[in-house]
Amino acid sequence: MQELFRTEPLLLVGIVLVIGYFLGRAARLARLPSLIGFMVLGVLLGPSLLGLFHEGNLASLSFITEIALGFVAFSIGSELSMRSLKEIGGGVAAIILAESFGAFLIVMTVVFFITRSWPVALLFGAIAPASAPAGTVAVIQEYRAKGTLTKALYAVVGFDDGLAILIFGFAAALAKMLLVGQLITDGSAAVGFLEGMREPSLEIVGSLVLGTVLGFVYCLLVRNLKTARDTLIMTFGVVLVGVGLSAHFGLSLILTNMAVGFVLVNTRREALVHRVTEPLRDIMPLLFILFFCIAGAHLKISELPKLGVIGIAYVLARSAGLIGGSRLGARLGKAELKIRKWVGLGILSQAGVAIGLSLIVQQEFGALAAEPRIAHAIASFADAHPGVAPIVYSPLAIGAAIITVITATSIIFEIIGPILTKVALTKAGEIDQAD
Repeated sequence: MQELFRTEPLLLVGIVLVIGYFLGRAARLARLPSLIGFMVLGVLLGPSLLGLFHEGNLASLSFITEIALGFVAFSIGSELSMRSLKEIGGGVAAIILAESFGAFLIVMTVVFFITRSWPVALLFGAIAPASAPAGTVAVIQEYRAKGTLTKALYAVVGFDDGLAILIFGFAAALAKMLLVGQLITDGSAAVGFLEGMREPSLEIVGSLVLGTVLGFVYCLLVRNLKTARDTLIMTFGVVLVGVGLSAHFGLSLILTNMAVGFVLVNTRREALVHRVTEPLRDIMPLLFILFFCIAGAHLKISELPKLGVIGIAYVLARSAGLIGGSRLGARLGKAELKIRKWVGLGILSQAGVAIGLSLIVQQEFGALAAEPRIAHAIASFADAHPGVAPIVYSPLAIGAAIITVITATSIIFEIIGPILTKVALTKAGEIDQAD
């Protein structure tokens, strides 16, 4: 039976949809977001327990994750009308800057005091601002939340990933420069820093340009369509084009599709925007079941015991940085009281982007360790400092620590994040109690 599921991934997808629906309802009865039920199903079917999901079929189903993220990003962009953002005030920009840099600085400081290594501290700090917008958006749509906090959450989770990528680019390049300087003192580090900044900058700019162009093309395509069916077909096609082109050119599918939605909502009449976004509400629950079940299957419960001191410190410091930073930003931006009090609880989810960044660290630092001069310098450093832990000087040990901690903590953030988002929206009075 297990072999049947392993060789027929579509059979597994069908079972996931059926069982996921009932587990989602069960989660709702327990007053939890239904996506918690979807993730529990993923963990049950994944490598941690039954093993029906494995690396092979998870890889073959990765396109589902990309499609779901594309629609999440489009939905976020379509909520970011400039008029609505002006009604909220300048607090949103202040919140995004304060929560992102707050998480970066607090995590970096805490990890430095634990490891006494600036490269390690910079890398953990750089990954901390990255969020998982799917969890927040799923809760908002499931409970049909409406209000200024909801609009603020859409804006924050939409834009902070772009800032997170930029922060990561700076910090990762600086971390590599410091580590190389620690092992070998020469002039190549400065060049490495400048090279390290070029790629994330191009990724952000390229994603926004591609999304903007696609957005205007999309608006031309849908403006004369009359039925919801035709509009949904065109929307589906353009989102897939955005996802595909982003993958081909190494761009951010989230920023690309968010820009498509942003162009739509800010250049077309409200009636057209409503005609476009309303049919999406019927297909998003289907995508969410698959997305969060696959996300749950990727979560390896065996990683939790590996958290250690750094992992626990990372969870606490990141939470403090995001919540404290968002409150400070909301206060500086003169946002209304309920946004100040509750926006921080709605942005704690972390998964895909953070794990992707940790994989980049593992790959780049692994390549760094393979360079002959660096390998020789590592061996010399280890001989000269026998009492120093490898995480301080070994690129391989740093990469392993990053991927282990971020994977393990993502399990925690993906569980508590959506729950706290629901708490925040309920406290702010933006969820109808009948839901």
